[in-house]
Amino acid sequence: MKMKPIMLVYVGLVFLNPVFAQEKLELTKKDSIISSSWIFGAGINIVDDSGDVFDQLLKVDSQWNSALYPSRISIGKYFKNGLGVEAIGTYNKYKIGKVIDGVVNDTEKDYYAIDSRLSYDLNKLVGETGFFDPYVGVGLGYTKANDIDRGTYNAILGFRTWFSDRVGLDFNSSGKWAMNKIGGVTNHIQHAVGLIYHFGIEKELSKKGEEKLALIEAIEKENQRKNDSIVNAEKEAMLLAERLQKQKEQAALAKAEQDRQNELNKRIALEEEIKGLGLVYFDFNSSNLNVSSKNVLSKLADIINEYETIVIEISSYTDSRGNAEYNKRLSAERVKHTVDYLIEKKGVKAKKIIKKSFGEEVLVNECKDGVYCSEIKHRNNRRSEFKLINL
Repeated sequence: MKMKPIMLVYVGLVFLNPVFAQEKLELTKKDSIISSSWIFGAGINIVDDSGDVFDQLLKVDSQWNSALYPSRISIGKYFKNGLGVEAIGTYNKYKIGKVIDGVVNDTEKDYYAIDSRLSYDLNKLVGETGFFDPYVGVGLGYTKANDIDRGTYNAILGFRTWFSDRVGLDFNSSGKWAMNKIGGVTNHIQHAVGLIYHFGIEKELSKKGEEKLALIEAIEKENQRKNDSIVNAEKEAMLLAERLQKQKEQAALAKAEQDRQNELNKRIALEEEIKGLGLVYFDFNSSNLNVSSKNVLSKLADIINEYETIVIEISSYTDSRGNAEYNKRLSAERVKHTVDYLIEKKGVKAKKIIKKSFGEEVLVNECKDGVYCSEIKHRNNRRSEFKLINL
């Protein structure tokens, strides 16, 4: 077995300098890093919803909205592979005189957002950088701003700086793109800074710690060799073979776990891709597909046809107007037209699709019988949804 150059230098010093040899080499807290943990955060957020945030990012006086009290809370789990998942809630107020959606705001308005994100620790690419911990991420969210609800696609860039193993600061900026432009909504950007706390910490040796551990093991082995005076070569060979076998088994286990994680990530990415297509929406009292719906189904067909063993569940619904029995039949017609289009027009195999119809049973909002709702809200219930069952 070959020894690393740094290990050879150290062992040489042990033999040449008896005083140096008496110094005890041992692992310390500095030789370990946090490999996985939970992070809780609380802080403030700043929202720029002017409509031109990417042209005039630092136009603070006319475009930035902020609350001076804690207005952001987050909780997240971070894993050994550098990935993290996080849930975030924020509150803000649009101030009078600020530019909102391209217009000067004349009434103070509340801003609410609930976001989820998937992030990646860039230290996994560049190596440990001490207290500086940069990351990037993507996510989805729900935002109510300027009195308009919208779903958002999010992109995040940020970094954390740590004062200790448990306490630090988090700085980040999120671009938020609206899923639809109903009501004249614009994309916006949200900055945040907050105090963060590590808990549920798991640690592992850093690269330098592993090198120090290797040195310690080498020194202990050499001392044992001198104390025993007679080395049984056959026994040493057997021990080495067992060690190599163990490393081989550990490597196989690590590869199996990585393969499992890769499959999970692939499924998550595919679910996000399907979710990103949006839904098929129907006109009132109709099961016909419009041009927009056919575009969505064409993209869905491309995904389904790409995977041989994929199974997608397609479910259709109605709004609450009309009696329940009629709506049940109408949703069955809607799912039939949806599935027929995929099979007959796009060549999707029937075995890849499970179809279900629910009538008015599963509404996405409060628009049940007896509740007045706008046509837009009723339209949200007249839909076909897609769910990945098997990959």
